[in-house]
Amino acid sequence: MFPQRLDSPQAYDIAKAMMDGFNRHYRLFRTESARAKHRFETADWHGQQRAQRERIEFYDLRVKEATARLEKEFRAGEQPMDVWQQVKLHYIGLLVDHHQPELAETFFNSVTTKILHRTHFHNDFIFVRPAVSTEYIENDEPAATPTYLSYYPTRLTLGDTIERIVDNFRLQRPFDDLPRDAALVLEAINARLAQVKLRANFQIQVLSSLFFRNKGAYVVGKIINGFNEVPFALPILHNEAGRLVIDAALFGEDDLQALFSFARAYFMVDMEVPSAYVQFLRSLMPRKPRNEIYNALGLAKQGKTLFYRDFLYHLKHSSDKFRIAPGIKGMVMLVFDLPSFPYVFKLIKDYYPPQKDTTREKIKGKYLLVKQHDRVGRMADTLEYSEVAFALDRFEDELIDEIKKFAPSQLEISDRDGNGREEVIIKHLYIERRMIPLNIYLQEALDAGPASEGDPAVAAQAREQIERSVIDYGNAIKDLVAANIFPGDMLWKNFGVTRNGKVVFYDYDEIEYITDCNFRRVPQARTEEDEMSGEVWYSVGPHDVFPETFGPFLLGTPAVREVFMSHHADLLDAAFWQGHKERIGAGYVHDVFPYERERRFTARQGQHRPVAQEQCGAAVQST
Repeated sequence: MFPQRLDSPQAYDIAKAMMDGFNRHYRLFRTESARAKHRFETADWHGQQRAQRERIEFYDLRVKEATARLEKEFRAGEQPMDVWQQVKLHYIGLLVDHHQPELAETFFNSVTTKILHRTHFHNDFIFVRPAVSTEYIENDEPAATPTYLSYYPTRLTLGDTIERIVDNFRLQRPFDDLPRDAALVLEAINARLAQVKLRANFQIQVLSSLFFRNKGAYVVGKIINGFNEVPFALPILHNEAGRLVIDAALFGEDDLQALFSFARAYFMVDMEVPSAYVQFLRSLMPRKPRNEIYNALGLAKQGKTLFYRDFLYHLKHSSDKFRIAPGIKGMVMLVFDLPSFPYVFKLIKDYYPPQKDTTREKIKGKYLLVKQHDRVGRMADTLEYSEVAFALDRFEDELIDEIKKFAPSQLEISDRDGNGREEVIIKHLYIERRMIPLNIYLQEALDAGPASEGDPAVAAQAREQIERSVIDYGNAIKDLVAANIFPGDMLWKNFGVTRNGKVVFYDYDEIEYITDCNFRRVPQARTEEDEMSGEVWYSVGPHDVFPETFGPFLLGTPAVREVFMSHHADLLDAAFWQGHKERIGAGYVHDVFPYERERRFTARQGQHRPVAQEQCGAAVQST
C-alpha cells in the first residue's frame, strides 16, 4: 500500500522533472510529425524518409536525457523506495487534464526502470495498469481543432463536400484537377450508396490531420448512414507534372487494414490527443489490436506497453505451453510460440554454423535496420524486449532444452521474486506476428493436388494457391528491391503468408542494401573441368550476388518453376538487379502502393499517373 501522506519535499520535484521530460519528448515528436506536411508539399522524399527513420530514435534519447537530469539534480537512484511511491502519486496528479496521459505513464515506466534497475514489470513503482482513463479526452482550447470533423452532405451536394474535405487540409501545392478527382471519388461512393436510402444521420467524419508516409498523404475517415459505417481512405500523390491528385478511393476494413499493416512504415500524423485518434481508427478496424494502431502512428513504445499488457492478460486466461515453433529450424534464430497466441518469439542463438559469418551485434543491427526502414508491406515489424519473465511451468521441456543447447547466454531460470515459483527469464528477444511459413503453405497446395483423387474443384483450388503465392512471392521481392533491400536468403521458408494471403519476409539476418551489393553473371567456364566441377571455380567477393544461381534452390518443383518463370524470370537475371541498383544510386524513389494497382483511378481513366520522383544526390541507404 502507498502511504497516505506525501512527506518528501523532493518527490514532487522529481515527478515534475519527469513530466517535463515527457512533454519535451512529445513536443519534439509532434513537431517532426507536423513537418511531414511541408516535406510532402515540396516533394522532399529523401527528407521524409530520413525524418521517419530519425523520429524512431526520439523516445530513447528523451528517456536518456530525463534519466541523466534526475540523477544529476536529485540523485534519484539513491532515493528510498517510499519516496518513489510518493513520486508516482504526484505524477498521477500531474496527469489530470493531460492530453497524452497513457504515453506519459509509459515514459514514467521507462525512466523509473532505468533509474531503479528493475528488470521486468513486476514492481510497485511503475504503471502496470493505466491510472488515468483516456476516454473522451479532447483539446478544449478555444482555437483547437477537434480530433475529427463531421460533414453533412445530401446526395446532391456529396461531390462538393468531397472537394471541401480535401480543401480543408490546405495543402500548399495545387491539384491537377480536384473537381475531376472528387467526381471519381463520388463515383466510387455512389457504387456503394446508389441503392441505399440516406438516413437522417448521414454524414462523413474525417480525422483532422492527414496521414503522411513515403510519397503519399492520406485522408482517413468514415461514412455513416443509419446503423452502417463504411471506413475509407483517400491517397493523395504527386503526378508527373508535380501537381496533386487523388489516386484511389479505399473502402472497408480490409483496405484500411492493408493501409495500416504491421509490415509497413509508421505514419507521420500531427496529433494533440493520440488516444482519440486510436479510438477513431479502432472504429474503422475493430479487429486490429490497439497496440498495432499505436505502432502505425509512430508511438512504438506505447505499442510495446499495450502488447505486453495484452500478453500478460492472455497468459492469465490460457493454459497451453510455449513450444518450439513448427517449420524448418533456422541457423541463427531460435523460434518458439504459444499455440493460442498469434505471435512468435525469436531469440538469437549463441552459436552459428560456419557458413553464417555473423555476430549477435550484427544480427541486432539488421533488425534495427528493418525497424527504421520503409517496410513497403513486405517486412514484418518486430517488438524488441529485454529481460522478459515467463512462468517455467508454461514451457515444454523440449523448448527449455533447445534454449539451453543453442542460446544458454539468453536463459536464466530463477525465483527472482522469492515466491517459490520459478521463472524463465529471456535476456533478449523479438516478437512478430505469426504467419504460415511460405514453404509449408506451398507444400500443402502441392500435396492437395495429387490427394484430390479426381476432384476438379480441389485440384483447381490447389493450383490457384500455388499460382497466387508464387506470384506474390516474386512481387514481395520486387517491392523489397524498390525499397533498396536485398533479402539475402530468399528461400521460401524465410517468407510467410498473412491471414489476408499476402507474402511477407521475416528473416533478416542476411539482408543488405541493394546499393551495397555487386550483382554479377556467372563467368563463362574456362575449361570442361570447370563446367563439370561441383565447386565454385571463379572468385567471389563478400558482396557479390549471382542471381542466375537462385533457380536450383527455389525452383526444384515443376509446378512452382512454371509459375515463377512465367511471371518473375527477371529475378534470375543480374541485369534486373543491377538496373535497380543504378536507379536507386541516382536518387530515384520508387512508388510502392499499399493497395492493388488496379484500384488506382489511373488504371481506369488513363490519366494523371504519378511517377517516382527523381532527386539529385546519393541513394537513400536507410529509410
